[in-house]
Amino acid sequence: MYSEAPDVEEIVLDLSRSISITGHGRIDPFFSKPKSQQITLKGMVKGIMNILSRYVGKWFYDKGIPLNAANSPYFPPMVNVIQRAGPEVNPLTAYDLSGPILDEEVEEVRKWIEEYK
Repeated sequence: MYSEAPDVEEIVLDLSRSISITGHGRIDPFFSKPKSQQITLKGMVKGIMNILSRYVGKWFYDKGIPLNAANSPYFPPMVNVIQRAGPEVNPLTAYDLSGPILDEEVEEVRKWIEEYK
């Protein structure tokens, strides 16, 4: 289900390897530079941002999520929390989202409605 996740960690940990974001053998141009060229820090950040953007885009496209969902006020805080959580955090499952997390959100809305009344 999350078969590409190890590739992301490898890319971040070892930028010298050529890894395909698609998993179909196409090499990202950022990683296919001749070994004689030195990769600058700015170039590494640009490459990592490109990979990150492509993975986020693939997730939106694959699941048919409207692209304007990226304009949601909840999107930037979600990304910030993921950044702070670090690589040891596992992705949420459908059970997590439809069970405990949904229950907490419903309870929060109920409390908000009661306060509003």
